[in-house]
Amino acid sequence: MELRHLQHFVAVAEDRHFTRAAERLMVSQSGLSASVRALERELQAPLFVRTTRSVTLTEAGRALLVEAERILAQVRAAREAVAAVQGVLRGTLSLGTEQCIAGVDVARLLAGFRGRHPDVEIRLRQAGSGALADEVAAGRLDLAFAVRTRADSDQLRHVPLTSEPMTVLCHPSHPLADGGAVTPEDLGGEAFVDFHPDWGPRRTTDAVFARAGVRRTVTLEVNDVHSLLDLLHEGLGIAVVPRHFGHKREASPLVSLPIKDAAVYETVAVLPPPEATSPAARALMRLLSAGAAEGAAAT
Repeated sequence: MELRHLQHFVAVAEDRHFTRAAERLMVSQSGLSASVRALERELQAPLFVRTTRSVTLTEAGRALLVEAERILAQVRAAREAVAAVQGVLRGTLSLGTEQCIAGVDVARLLAGFRGRHPDVEIRLRQAGSGALADEVAAGRLDLAFAVRTRADSDQLRHVPLTSEPMTVLCHPSHPLADGGAVTPEDLGGEAFVDFHPDWGPRRTTDAVFARAGVRRTVTLEVNDVHSLLDLLHEGLGIAVVPRHFGHKREASPLVSLPIKDAAVYETVAVLPPPEATSPAARALMRLLSAGAAEGAAAT
């Protein structure tokens, strides 16, 4: 099995089209088709269902895609490791993050990284924590800043960043605003503003209410923090969010209420096993650790 066969297969799987994949790889379509057929002969299984308009993965193709992406990521990490030993950090840093993640200033961190390693191309993707963990496990991301969604395994490891309590945010005119700490039972009849189910804050909030056996209704679902805050400002619901979200609206501030026995919102850096971690990811984590140490010394 040749690496180029795997590269060609992954490109077709991503584009779902031989012509587009061939153009992206800058190879002939006939050569690309021959490469995929050679891989199918070697594996003795069809990898794609071909039609005149598109291609879709077979069950065997879906199984191979997971392993092919991981293999190619490890090969890339090996090449970049050799370059790093020679004193030059090159290649690509593919980073994923949730919005407004606690424990790391992503923009400042990447600016510092670029200043130290200008030959590394930085790629950034925002998504929910579950999707980001899957991307790291598949080798499509070097690392991600997210909320812990699963235990450590042979595909993923987690480096803690920070933790904080979940709190209720509401408009100052809301009946809850004059009270103190609340319980999930106190909130059962409220209309909630919340994020997509894959987001870390939503996962954490769902766990809090499930543990309490309280059903809640999410009437307004958003995919960015500032939209959520705007909806709360208009009195359209309440939200359960990490504590630091309450500091993001200085004009017309919202009321923040503690939750009794609330779950802890834990943010982590999600990485592959040490042997599969790219030099760029290691360099970024060293920079992050150095910044955290400087911050601790300043306080």
